Amino acid sequence: MPASSSSSVWCPHVTVACVVADGDRYLMVEEEVGGRLAYNQPAGHLDDHESLLTAAARETLEETGWTVELQHLIGIHQWRSTEHGDGVVRFSFAARPIGHDPARPLDTGIRRALWLTREEIEALGDRLRSPLVLLSIDAWLAGQRLPLATVTSLLDGDRYP
Repeated sequence: MPASSSSSVWCPHVTVACVVADGDRYLMVEEEVGGRLAYNQPAGHLDDHESLLTAAARETLEETGWTVELQHLIGIHQWRSTEHGDGVVRFSFAARPIGHDPARPLDTGIRRALWLTREEIEALGDRLRSPLVLLSIDAWLAGQRLPLATVTSLLDGDRYP
């Protein structure tokens, strides 16, 4: 396709998510989505002029009140959302919890942050926001870990290498 027809270029939603483990429990969010309660990892959209790594840490803090340290890239997952029908490319990271601010207001739509075991997460069934929730946990449990340096940002002021 010629470069001049950029208006017809397909653009997926670029999202980030964090698998934050504490023993056998994982940090999750309960959120209102389309009039229903859904469960997801701390996750959200990449903002313009923001690196993927910064976005992952920011979304986790905004949705849970937890400051995390990113440790690894778990994987890059492509999916077509059943919510809105658009394509999604999700970068899933592993992170460790550093500190919690229980007084911090959570993002709009987030009811609460909670810690659940994999079995409890699986038991949520169709209340999971997407199949990517268990996919990323299972990839992490299987030992899938790529160095953060795999994801490079050339943005000014990025706090991650």
